[in-house]
Amino acid sequence: MIDLSPELATALLFGLLLLFMTTGYPLALVLGGVAMLVGLLGKGVGIFDVFYLRAFSVVTEYTFMAIPLFVFMAIMVEKAGISEQLFKTLYLWMGRLRGSLALVTIVTGTILAATMGIFSASVVMLGLVALPAMMERKYQKELATGSICAAGCLGILIPPSLMLILYGPMSGISVGKLFIAAIPSGLVLSALYMGYITVRCYINPSLGPALPKEEIDAVPLSEKVRLLCTSLVPPALLIGSVLGSIFFGLATPTEASGVGAFASAVLAFMYRRLTWEVARDTTLHTLKVSSMICLLVIGGYMFTGTFMVLGCGQVVEEFILWVPFGRWGSFTVIMLIVFILGMFIDWVGILLIIIPIATPIAATLQFDALWFAMMICVSLQIAYLSPPYAPAIFLLRGVIPDRFGISTTTIIRGVIPYILLIVLALLIFIVFPGIITWLPNQMVK
Repeated sequence: MIDLSPELATALLFGLLLLFMTTGYPLALVLGGVAMLVGLLGKGVGIFDVFYLRAFSVVTEYTFMAIPLFVFMAIMVEKAGISEQLFKTLYLWMGRLRGSLALVTIVTGTILAATMGIFSASVVMLGLVALPAMMERKYQKELATGSICAAGCLGILIPPSLMLILYGPMSGISVGKLFIAAIPSGLVLSALYMGYITVRCYINPSLGPALPKEEIDAVPLSEKVRLLCTSLVPPALLIGSVLGSIFFGLATPTEASGVGAFASAVLAFMYRRLTWEVARDTTLHTLKVSSMICLLVIGGYMFTGTFMVLGCGQVVEEFILWVPFGRWGSFTVIMLIVFILGMFIDWVGILLIIIPIATPIAATLQFDALWFAMMICVSLQIAYLSPPYAPAIFLLRGVIPDRFGISTTTIIRGVIPYILLIVLALLIFIVFPGIITWLPNQMVK
C-alpha cells in the first residue's frame, strides 16, 4: 500500500481504464481489474470489504430482478415475429406518403422499442425487414440506413429500457418515474425523425418515393383493418400492461416486468410461435445476456467503489464545477464526457462510470434529478450512432447483403442528420424541461 493523493488516484484509474480497454478484454474484467489494482495500491487488502459489499448490493437489489424478465420479454417478442407483420401493415396504411417506408421504419422502431428494450434486436430486425423493401423501391441508401439506425436506437431509451433499470438504483431515482419520463423523450425524438424524413422527401421525392397506388389498392380495406388489429393491438396490449401498471401505481417496475414476460409468452402463443425450442432458446439467451449485464454491473460497482474511497469524486467534481459559464458550462462538459465515452464503450460502462460522478454534481448545480437523468440517456443516443464504436452502424452493416452495395461510409453519412436531430432534441428539453417532468408528476403514488 502506498500513499496515493486523490489526484494521482484519479489519473491512475482513468489512465489504466483507457489503456486496458484498448486490449480488447471484456469491459467487466477491465473495470474490476483496474479497481482492484488501484484499490490495493491505495487502501491495501481492506478494499476487498468495499468490493464485497458492492457486489452483494448488486445481487440483492430488488429492482435488478427486472433485467432478466425484460430481457426474456424482448427475446420472446422477437421470436413471435411481430416486426414483419407490423411493418407490412403500417406501410399499407401509410404507403401514399412520400418517404413512407422510412416513416414506417421510424414508427415500427418506436413500437418495438416499447416492447423490447434491447436496441440491438430492433436494429437487426429493421435491417432485415425494412432495408430490402426500401432498396427494392429505389430509396436513397443514406436515408434508408440512417432511418433504421436511428429507429433501432430508440430501444435504449423508450421503456422498458434496461438502461433505465440500471440508472434508477445507482442514482436514487424511481425506475417507474424514469420509465414514464422516457416516454415523451422518446416520442419527441421519433417525431423529429419523421419530420426530417417528410420534409426531405417532399422537397426531393426521388429520395423516398411513395408506394404505387396499384400496390396499395390491391389490398381490400377489410384486409387492411384485419392486419391492423392482428399486428398492432397485441403489442399495444403488451405495452399497456407494462407501462400502464406502473403509471397507475398498480405495480412496481419489477412486478411489471413479470407481467410483461408472461404477456410476451402469450403473444408468441397467439402468433403460433411458442414451441419448446423457442422457450428453451429464449431462456438460455436470457441467461447469457443477464449474466453479462450482472458481471458488468459488479465490475462497475468495484470501479466506482475504489473511485469514491480514494477521494477521486471530489477531484472530478471540483474540475467540472471550475469550468467557465456557470452551471450550463458544467452541464456541457458532462454531456461531452458522455458523448466521448460513448464513442468507445458500451452504455452499461458509461452509466457505471458517469452516474456516481455526475449525480452529485447535478444536485450541486440544482438541476432537477429526473430531467438531468433523461438528458444523459438521450445523449447516449448520439453515442450509439457515432464512430468509431457506433454499435448501431456496425450491427446494421453486418446484416446488409452485398448486393445492395452499401458501405459503412454510406451508413455513417446516413446517421449524421439524426445525430443533429438528437442535439436539437436536447436543446428543446433545455428550453422546455416540462416535456420530461410533467408526465411523471401525474403518476399515481
